[in-house]
Amino acid sequence: MKEQSFEEKLEHSKELLEKLMNPEITLEESVQLYEEGLKNIKEAQTLIEEAKTKITVIEQANQTIEDGQ
Repeated sequence: MKEQSFEEKLEHSKELLEKLMNPEITLEESVQLYEEGLKNIKEAQTLIEEAKTKITVIEQANQTIEDGQ
C-alpha cells in the first residue's frame, strides 16, 4: 500500500470528520472512525516534523556555504 502524502492524510481526515458528523452511525462506528482519525492526524504531524527537520538542515547547510564565502 502506498504511503499517503500530508495532503492526502488531511483530505482523509476531513472525510472521517464528515462521517463522524452523520447522526445515523453507530457508537462502534464512531469509535472506529475516531481511532482512525487520531492515527491519521498523528501520521500527518510526523510528516510535518520531518519536513521541519529537512528545512532546518537545508538552512544550516546554506548558512555554512554563505559563511565560507
